[in-house]
Amino acid sequence: MKPTVLIATTARWIPTARLVVALENAGFTTDAVCPSHHPLGKTGAVRKIYKYRGLDALASFADAIAASKPDLIVPGDDLAAQQLHLLYEQENNKGKAGEAVCALIARSLGAPENFPFLYARAKFIQLAQDEGIRVPATGIIRDAGDLEKWITGTDFPMVLKADGSSGGDGVRVVRTIEDAKRALRGLQAPPLLARAAKRALIDGDPTLVWPSLLRRRSVVSAQTFIAGREATIAVVCWKGEVLASLQFEVINKVASSGHATVLRLIENPEMSAASEKIARRLNLSGVHGFDFMLESQTGDAYLLEINPRLTQVGHLTLGPGRDIPAALFSAVSGQALCPAPKVTEESTIALFPQEWIRDPASPFLQSAYHDVPWDKPELIRACVRARRKQRAWYSQQNRVQALSVARLPRT
Repeated sequence: MKPTVLIATTARWIPTARLVVALENAGFTTDAVCPSHHPLGKTGAVRKIYKYRGLDALASFADAIAASKPDLIVPGDDLAAQQLHLLYEQENNKGKAGEAVCALIARSLGAPENFPFLYARAKFIQLAQDEGIRVPATGIIRDAGDLEKWITGTDFPMVLKADGSSGGDGVRVVRTIEDAKRALRGLQAPPLLARAAKRALIDGDPTLVWPSLLRRRSVVSAQTFIAGREATIAVVCWKGEVLASLQFEVINKVASSGHATVLRLIENPEMSAASEKIARRLNLSGVHGFDFMLESQTGDAYLLEINPRLTQVGHLTLGPGRDIPAALFSAVSGQALCPAPKVTEESTIALFPQEWIRDPASPFLQSAYHDVPWDKPELIRACVRARRKQRAWYSQQNRVQALSVARLPRT
């Protein structure tokens, strides 16, 4: 029988839908627990969809696991990964009654005792440094006093990062002490309820809802700034061993601290060695991502952080050693590895719909391999409709803002 993989996601991200298709093509039966109207429902690749309830998240995942009886769980975003870790703790406290769920989560994600390293940026960087991996100097910043002490020992610019953030949301590059203090206050503060509501209702991403409602303050760390080129590696691991990986240099981004939209395939031995050391040290299983900076002058690779879930390139099949879905299927099923045909011979890839959303007139849509799922027309239509809805919302907000300004008393 074909093994079943359960995609667990809290956000309506297109890359999750792309991975579902790739996993089905690799041989899996795919189920999903996700918010309503998720684009993965437009792929035709999902056997059963279970509803994710943001206000009862752990029960949503537990119910889906009980109904699907999967052989593997793949988290589609950071919040989903964190909630699966919390579900492990909850089930572990039940003793024998929770053993099956705990075993499934550990099999899918790796050693539970190492879960805390995946969220604490400073703690993770220290672990990487202990493994002999090149990393930027990093420290926890609790208050303005810590910040001033840190600044005396480093040069501007510097980077401030909030634990638990993703996609560049919780990252600030600062160039003066005033910028640093302002950024620290913003990163530590709970998300505004209006921002959380917009993210949940318009973007389909409820990540900020609970931190906003609970007024949860973030832990902030500081890192020395490494001037260079951003790079990323997506890996599939099994019991601490890296089975396949995709390495890219970032060519274009949606914003200075946002997600990548255009990438160039590379092969960097230092990045490979670092990801293998971390996978072995944390005994990782499943799909993970690592972010690096390739220093301009030396080309040295500095490990910046880990993403404990799939990244937006996980669906790309680029030949032996670069086919994450095929490697994952082989590990779970015990069958021989059978990579899919390469989707392109091009080294530069424009991600769809990310680069199209960033700039519909981007030259990369013509010069690079444009990763459009032409065999999934309903998914393409869903992407277009989502973009139009988002654009209409922003246009309405701009009109409201303009009217508000126009009504201000003139002096």
